[in-house]
Amino acid sequence: MRNGEVSYWWQARGGFPPRRPSLPGPGEADVCVVGAGFTGLWTAYYLKQASPALRVVVLEAAFAGFGASGRNGGWLTAALPGSRTRYARGPRGRDGVRALESELRSTLDEVARVCAAESIDAGLVKGGCLTVATSPAQLERLRAALSGDRAWGDGEDVITFLDRAALRERISVAGALGALYTPHCARLQPAELAAGLAAAAERHGVVLYEATPVTSIEPGVARTVFGDVRAKHVLRCTEGFTARLPGLRRTLLPMNSSMVVTEPLDAAAWKEIGWDGCETLGDEAHAYIYAQRTADGRIAFGGRGVPYRFGSAVDDRGETHPSTAASLAAILRRMFPAAAGAKIAHAWCGVLGVPRDWCATVSFDARSGLGWAGGYTGHGVAAANLAGRTLADLALGARTPLTGLPWVAHRSRRWEPEPARWAGVHGLYTLYRLADRLEADGGTRSGIGTMLGELGDRISGIPH
Repeated sequence: MRNGEVSYWWQARGGFPPRRPSLPGPGEADVCVVGAGFTGLWTAYYLKQASPALRVVVLEAAFAGFGASGRNGGWLTAALPGSRTRYARGPRGRDGVRALESELRSTLDEVARVCAAESIDAGLVKGGCLTVATSPAQLERLRAALSGDRAWGDGEDVITFLDRAALRERISVAGALGALYTPHCARLQPAELAAGLAAAAERHGVVLYEATPVTSIEPGVARTVFGDVRAKHVLRCTEGFTARLPGLRRTLLPMNSSMVVTEPLDAAAWKEIGWDGCETLGDEAHAYIYAQRTADGRIAFGGRGVPYRFGSAVDDRGETHPSTAASLAAILRRMFPAAAGAKIAHAWCGVLGVPRDWCATVSFDARSGLGWAGGYTGHGVAAANLAGRTLADLALGARTPLTGLPWVAHRSRRWEPEPARWAGVHGLYTLYRLADRLEADGGTRSGIGTMLGELGDRISGIPH
């Protein structure tokens, strides 16, 4: 089993892309974007689409797509990266939240449009998303979630309930009692999207420097080890790596997530499992999983392993702990007995950015010229596109429907200092895993597990 090397997605492309040059020395630009993940690349791309003469420079510490953008589960999902209730506290209230959700749903088609226009073959299949329940407690949470969605106005075109028989027609998950289905999600190969988007941005005139760590961001300047890049606007798009920048250690918590992928399954296994629609798959456990059927006939399967490293540290090249890989493999084989004989081919991990209130933001300060976006809490593949379009509009001074969405200028309080931050996150996930075990046992222990899970949600501030 391979472990690390950034991710399976990059290795499936034949390894890392050819390294672009580092910043040759001090420079100038109209806009300097820090970070070449999805947010930074989309922002740069749309800036050049709107204003081709604009000088746009992107600075990346490793290579484009090195972080979560090239390591995630490959879900292009319209799921809201935050809390409806918290966003609704803004001046536009519920209408603003509904507008944001509508824009996220249309973002799937926008990403598909750009992929077609720029000849990016990311294996995108808009098969929707299934969230399954494998215990009575999980099923109760699914029904409660559906009731909440209906109260917000979501109809059958947005979310629908599938009973056990209807779910089995789509996919065979051992022990599944039912599921929620939304059509507003697509499977893709994230490294292919990141690589293709970086190349497209360059074709449109974006200058991308790799292996160029930014040491600090100040009004009008991004400082690097090779010299300063001065620009009217400096946009921070660093997501899970934000804590590396001075003064930002407690802004976004770098939450660690791990994945494994099987070797290709044979035809008999796929006949038993189904999954012909290529839906993305999650569950309603407190320490939840996420999965997809890959374009090359594997199961890619993710979840939380060691959720957080002390001091907001991040990994170097994606290596995950062997016990985490083994745990994910065990869950995969329990959910898919037909895949029990398939070897795990690759394991890896990466970090995603989590704000203290679990709500993403897109912000821009016209006085300082500084802007930033991120904190998608794991829903960033689609949200980063919408954030990039929005951040580009804000930087250009354009007033558009996107610049009035409720995540614009949303502020979250900072995370607790160490060691409280480390103890809190690890304690939370210990609580969640215990809650899942008790719920799976059934009986009175199931009720205790549910109460522990709800306690964990209140402590963490996870939105519902």
